[in-house]
Amino acid sequence: MNKGFSDNQDTVESELNNEDKPKKGLSKILAEKKFTYTLPGKRQINIFATVVLSLNFLMILGVILFFNNQPFHDFIFNVGK
Repeated sequence: MNKGFSDNQDTVESELNNEDKPKKGLSKILAEKKFTYTLPGKRQINIFATVVLSLNFLMILGVILFFNNQPFHDFIFNVGK
């Protein structure tokens, strides 16, 4: 068995058969569009990282409060009802 890309005629023939069928609906719209992906800039990465780290910190703080502070535990328990 070949690893990676192979030069089988089956794949070439199946691609040719797919091109003969007219595309309809969403596949037609997507076939006409050219989607490009650009890497995020340094500022976007920093903003995303700050949001993720701050939410993780809030979750850890909430867990600590949940186990060590009885009024907070009761509040969370009542909100969950």
